[in-house]
Amino acid sequence: MVAPRAVIVHRASELTELLARHGTRGQVAFFLDQRGQSLAAVEKRHERTRAALAEVSAGLPLDWRRAMVERSELSRFVFEPDDVVLVVGQDGLVANAAKYLGIQPVIGIDPLPGVNPGVLVPHTPSAGVALAVAASEGTAAVCERVMVQVRTDDGQSLTALNEVMIGQPGHQSARYTLEVDGRSERQSSSGVIVSTGTGSTGWCASIARIQAPRLPLPTPTESALAWFVREAWPSPSTGADLFAGRLDNGELTLRVESDRLVAFGDGMEDDRLVLSWGQRVSVGVAERTLRTVTG
Repeated sequence: MVAPRAVIVHRASELTELLARHGTRGQVAFFLDQRGQSLAAVEKRHERTRAALAEVSAGLPLDWRRAMVERSELSRFVFEPDDVVLVVGQDGLVANAAKYLGIQPVIGIDPLPGVNPGVLVPHTPSAGVALAVAASEGTAAVCERVMVQVRTDDGQSLTALNEVMIGQPGHQSARYTLEVDGRSERQSSSGVIVSTGTGSTGWCASIARIQAPRLPLPTPTESALAWFVREAWPSPSTGADLFAGRLDNGELTLRVESDRLVAFGDGMEDDRLVLSWGQRVSVGVAERTLRTVTG
C-alpha cells in the first residue's frame, strides 16, 4: 500500500521577496527605513512563518511522502487524487491553490494568528497535522465550498474559489453585452465580478457594501453566486441598470465587444483566459467544490 502524500503549499515571505529584489539585508533595511517601515517586523513575520512550516513538516508521520509547493509553482505542480493538502499562509493562498485541486482535502494553517482573518486558515500547525492524519483516514469533517466557473464558447474554462473577474487587462473600459435573469444590457464598465459565498466574506463584501448593501450574499456552501458590475457608464449606447444581483439558478453571460478582455480568478491575473471580439462567456456555479477540513 502506497503511503499518503502530504503537499505543503506556501508562499515566499516578504523578506524573501525583498532580498530577491535588493540583494542584501542592509539594502532591504535601507529600503524599508525610507518608507517608514521596520526590517525587524518583516524578519519576525518571516521567522514565524518558517517556524510554522517546520512544525508542520516535522509533525507529519515519518512514513508519509511529502512535497513542498511555492505559490508561483502551483500551475506546474501535479496534484494526486489522494493527496492531503496543507496550506500554510494567508487565507488567499487557499484560494490560489483551489483552482488546481479536485477532491483532495485542504487544511488551512495560519502561521500568523492575529494578522490573517483566518476564514480559510483557521488551524494551528499542530492541529493541522492532526487533521491531516484524520483526513487521510476519511474521518475528518469537511466543508464543501462552492466554486465559480467561467466557460467560453470555444471550450476554455477557469474555476475559482472566491471570485472571477472579467475586464480589460489594463483595467480600462470593457465593452460587452450582459445577459442575466432574462434581461440584457450593453455596457461599458471597469469589469464584472462574480463571487461565491466564500468570496462574499472577502473582497466582494466590500463591493456589496457600496453597490448593493441589501443584496443577500450567498453562504460558502450555498449553490448560488453574487455578481457586480464595476463603474458601469451610462451613455447614449450603453446602460447601467444591471449592476448587481444573485445567481440562484442559471448563468450570467457576456458577449464581448472589445478587442481583448481577460477572465481570471482569485486575483491570479497571470493565469487567465483571453477573450476576443464576439466571443460569448458564461459564468455559473462550478461542478466541483473545494473540500476544506474543519475538524
